[in-house]
Amino acid sequence: MDDDVAFLDALRPLIEQQPSLTVVGAAHDGLAAIELADSLDPDAVVIDLHMPLVDGVAAVARLRKDHPSLCLLALTGDPDAQLHEAVTEAGADAVVLKEDLVESLVERIAAVRDSSEPGRR
Repeated sequence: MDDDVAFLDALRPLIEQQPSLTVVGAAHDGLAAIELADSLDPDAVVIDLHMPLVDGVAAVARLRKDHPSLCLLALTGDPDAQLHEAVTEAGADAVVLKEDLVESLVERIAAVRDSSEPGRR
């Protein structure tokens, strides 16, 4: 979930090129991200911290409350350590800097997916 359409368009194929990962939805603001997660019940949500209507920290807090087992990854280009701490306290499983996206995002999603599959612990 990101408010930057070009970034979302680039992120989708990156995720979908990974075996057994599929993008099931995309939202351009925090409120739409919450509503989409409620309706689709995904295994993981990657959410930007700076989004319109509901910011990423508030969206993560709401998603964590409503979906306790959801993998929540906060994605940001903002290096502010206090922001990273706030979203972690709100319930994010990890904070991924956009500059580290190619390496860490796919690895983290795959690791969470693999650990949640029966017989793969």
